[in-house]
Formats: sequence, structure tokens, C-alpha cells
Amino acid sequence: MSAAIVVVGEALRELAERLNLPWEPIRPAEGLALIATAQGLALAGPPAEYGKPLVADFVLGKADHRRRFGGGRGQLVAKACGLGNGVTPRIVDATAGLGRDAFVLAGLGAEVLMIERSPAIFALLEDALSRARSDDEIQSVAARLRLAHADSARELHRVVSETGFDPQVVHLDPMFPHRSKSALVKKEMRLFRALAGDDDDAPQLLEAALSVATHRVVVKRPRQAPPIAGPKPAHVIEGKTSRYDLYVHRTLKA
Repeated sequence: MSAAIVVVGEALRELAERLNLPWEPIRPAEGLALIATAQGLALAGPPAEYGKPLVADFVLGKADHRRRFGGGRGQLVAKACGLGNGVTPRIVDATAGLGRDAFVLAGLGAEVLMIERSPAIFALLEDALSRARSDDEIQSVAARLRLAHADSARELHRVVSETGFDPQVVHLDPMFPHRSKSALVKKEMRLFRALAGDDDDAPQLLEAALSVATHRVVVKRPRQAPPIAGPKPAHVIEGKTSRYDLYVHRTLKA
């Protein structure tokens, strides 16, 4: 179950109405809140539990560092999604989160449709994408990113149809439900999990992805975690802490 959240401040009242979230003029003492900061729209909770406010950012921070120094098409996510040998597929990131994988893929030339079901995380992404489109250095990357607010497990077909985006690859990174201590070390992850909850409908999400992707579905998992219940992956690409399960319909070609 995801935590409740409020939107705070007069400047964000229209956002609250558009996303059907409760609005308050002043930030409550407890709970999670969307607030306006100098860095952009932020998700904030009690600092002792969640640390500093969380901002989605493509211009600076982790996303920009991966764009500059992440290893290009040699990155695990790029290999899993089939980028290489002249191939640059159209990709749906059906569990977009903070958009970091989608931004990497767009930085490598792919057209990417990000779909996020949490209204608050969608709002962070929307704000980050708006700022990226105004940045001279990365606006060309941002132009390859689209964003939709929907529940991919139930609405993937509708979103793909309405946007006219015909994906060759669907990328999934569902929240793994096992609550080990290592998974909760980072306060950012605590904040994200409190808001997003666990993806208990991952099998339904995989089924929807398999019916939409023309070539392959790529699922990111913790390295020791079992595959999502359902069809067996055709291939597995392993990294140090995570892996990608690949469900292949047909081969990607240039």
C-alpha cells in the first residue's frame, strides 16, 4: 500500500487539481508532500526517515553523470534493450520511476515513452522533463522522451494506441517486494517505496508488456531474485547486483 501524499503551496494548486491529489496551503508536520524548491518540484518527508527532498533531474545529478560517464551502449540496460550494431529500437519504459534508465536510453538515441502510475512520481518526472527541454545541452535528448500518466499493468494497450507509439521493446523495473535491510539502506529508496508501494501485479504487468512489444520485453531484477511469475525468460544478462530477464519475440535488426 502506498503512502498518502499532499501537494503544498498556492503555486502548486493547479497541479493538485490536475492529478486529483489533496492540496494544503502550508506543509503538514508529518507525512509526504510535493513542494516547490529552488531545484524544482520535490517530494519531501520527515528528514530523519527519508533524508533530503527527492527531485527528478535530467540536467544534473545521477542521470547526467550516467549520460557522461556511464559507458554508452556498453551499459547493461542498453545491451538488454538491444541498442548496438546499428540498432536503436523504440522503447516503452512502462515503470518509469525517476526516469534515469529512460534518460540513458534516450541519450543513446532511442525514442522512449515513459509511463508512470504514481501521480506524485509522474509530477516529478513532468517537472524534470520540462526543465530538460529548456537546457541547451540536453534538449535534443529530452526531445526523444515522452511521458504518460497511467497504470501500465492495466492501461498499456490504451496508452500505446492513443500516443501512436509502436514499441519494439518494453522495459520493466517493477519494485521487488522483498523488504531486506539492504534494499532499505538508502533513504531515497525508502521515500520511493513509501510512495510507490510494491508492484504486486508484476505478472499482469509482464503479460501486458508481452502483448505490446513487437520484439522483446526486458525486466530488471535483483540478481538473486526469482523471475516474475509467468513465461520463462529466453535469455538473462547479469550484472554485479542486478540482472535483466529477456523475453524475446523476434530479433532486433538495423
